[in-house]
Amino acid sequence: MAEGQTTPLFITDIRAFSAEAIARAGGLVGEGQPVAVPTETVYGLAADARNAEAVARIYAAKGRPDFNPLIVHVPGLEAAEKLGVFGEIERALAARFWPGPLTLVVPRTADCPVASIATAGLDTIALRVPGHRAMQALLSETGAPLAAPSANASGGVSPTKVEHVLATLDGRIALVIDDGPTTAGVESTIARVRDGAVEVLRPGPVTAAMLGEASGLAVTGVEGSEIVAPGMLASHYAPGKPVRLGATDFVEDEYGIGFGRVLGDYQLSAAGDLTEAAARLFDALHAGAASAQAKIAVAAIPEDGLGVAINDRLMRAAV
Repeated sequence: MAEGQTTPLFITDIRAFSAEAIARAGGLVGEGQPVAVPTETVYGLAADARNAEAVARIYAAKGRPDFNPLIVHVPGLEAAEKLGVFGEIERALAARFWPGPLTLVVPRTADCPVASIATAGLDTIALRVPGHRAMQALLSETGAPLAAPSANASGGVSPTKVEHVLATLDGRIALVIDDGPTTAGVESTIARVRDGAVEVLRPGPVTAAMLGEASGLAVTGVEGSEIVAPGMLASHYAPGKPVRLGATDFVEDEYGIGFGRVLGDYQLSAAGDLTEAAARLFDALHAGAASAQAKIAVAAIPEDGLGVAINDRLMRAAV
């Protein structure tokens, strides 16, 4: 366990890739636990993208400082089109680069079952069809879309082998599937089609030149993005009403979002569980926005662990 890491929550099991190992991983995913599994880019920390609390456990394990949109992995284009809306160009890019290290950002379908915490409350979703046998086997075993950021503590170097995963997550996750070093070694290219061009939101193994050749479009925006980059999502959290934070009680014209002993119209977690609160945060803000009350007030959230992420998003919502 790395120096400064908190007391272990698990005895992390390391299993070589096999049918038995994938079955064990699938069982844990079904129980709402994230597991580390290799892709062709880096090792990912995978959980059922439809399960908000399971996705919140990804953030908790990583100590991730904010709710970045996560890439959702699916077995193929047919599965992807149940979650996102694909146009002609997106389908051409998928046909050329999937399975492989390209993530496409597309609008969510109207009935997309992916939890809003996995997409940071946005109306878009980042989708990828991985080319690695281990992730594909886990997708087949679970039958679920899998949210999977890199399997390391937030801010660290992305892991390309099991030792890298254990350096920061040993004791924080239940299982790592070991299938040797990854091949690409860097995270997937993230791109979207917008305004008649392909915009590169994060550079990766699929280059701008490759995207241009496959799409026939100009390729732009190779540095960053207001949609997928950490810390650039402030406007997306505003519920359209004034938001008061740190409330100990609520007044008549406020929709109260409670936590712990502070009870409200919507309870983030009566038990004061930050993982549960994180999983419910976006739903709570949506409920407040749709309510008859003119304002929203939110109980105080402890500024530790996932509380830092929750408060970050709440402060952005209150701007």
